Amino acid sequence: MANINIQELLENGVHFGHLTRKWNPNMAPYIYTERNGVHIIDLYKTAAKIEETSEALQKIANSGRKILFVATKKQAKDIVAEKAKAVNMPFITERWPGGMLTNFVTIRKAVKKMAQIDRMKQDGSFDALSKREKLQINRQREKLEKNLGSISDMTRLPGALFIVDIKKEHIAVAEAMKLNIPIFAMVDTNSDPRLVDYVIPANDDASKSIDKVLSYVTDAIAEGLSDRKADKEKVKETKAATKAPKVEEAKVTEVKVEAAKVEETKAEVTEKPAE
Repeated sequence: MANINIQELLENGVHFGHLTRKWNPNMAPYIYTERNGVHIIDLYKTAAKIEETSEALQKIANSGRKILFVATKKQAKDIVAEKAKAVNMPFITERWPGGMLTNFVTIRKAVKKMAQIDRMKQDGSFDALSKREKLQINRQREKLEKNLGSISDMTRLPGALFIVDIKKEHIAVAEAMKLNIPIFAMVDTNSDPRLVDYVIPANDDASKSIDKVLSYVTDAIAEGLSDRKADKEKVKETKAATKAPKVEEAKVTEVKVEAAKVEETKAEVTEKPAE
């Protein structure tokens, strides 16, 4: 796992909090000082929390469960989409679909509808529709793709959520809490860290800050996925190695049986009286 560089966090503005009048008192343990009416986040605590979060996310990725990234604010959505795609994780960067977690069955039906439209286009049945019907179905497909396209491979509830700005994504936070899904989040000085299982105190408004923190997080996830792949390869090699001796043993046994048969035949020929 990569070492957290305090200087890099500083250069990317991770330490800038909100105006002091907008602060949440529960963020006090993570605030270093106040400057020009703005709270300054303690970057040493941020670094420690990034390490803790990265370790936990690495374990989740290694277990094979998905981590759902959530960020619908303008300055975060493109960064989150790019970082999540890089580690093959689902993400929500448009509007959060109500019931995304608590009514997951219905969401899966909508995703299946999208797949059904794709099949229609492939088997030619789409071409048989009228121009108006084609237009309606294409619009429906575009809408589904925009809202749910990034979670089309998510066949079950995620193992965790990673959220940028828990105030904006309060519905996602509420749904995850209801289902006891672990929440990892970048939490600014205006938010309540008690709602989150793994807090990363950081500036969640600046794109540079979001990019830097997510780089550390996704690197840890990539490491977890890599370890999982390596473990699978080891299991395959072990199985192959245990099968090989058995095959050799079977061949030796077969040779011994054949040799015994030859000896028996020789004995019979020797014992048979001459005519």
